Amino acid sequence: MLDLAPEIWRQRLVIEGLCPEPIGPESIKEYLSQLSKAIDMVQLIEPVTHQSPQYGWAGWIHWETSGAHFYAWDVPRLFFSVDIYTCKEFRAEAAVELTREWFNATKIVHKEF
Repeated sequence: MLDLAPEIWRQRLVIEGLCPEPIGPESIKEYLSQLSKAIDMVQLIEPVTHQSPQYGWAGWIHWETSGAHFYAWDVPRLFFSVDIYTCKEFRAEAAVELTREWFNATKIVHKEF
């Protein structure tokens, strides 16, 4: 993909995993706040969550330099997905490790781009 704004730093990370138990709103909110600290982002608002009866839980946090989305499914399997987008450099490994530990992930994958 052609970089249309090379003078603007952008970093993206997707983390997905399987977990041993359902993930609820309080865990999502606390995770997103801890993620902010783990990758040194300035949190502008408290994390927001919403539950869709059809698709499960979602959460979002706004940072000074962009934000992150979180999604959790119970059906058809216990699964989560995190999308991080920032205009500030961060250590992807720190985000992956926090996520693995926070949700006690039995399997975790990630892709940075």
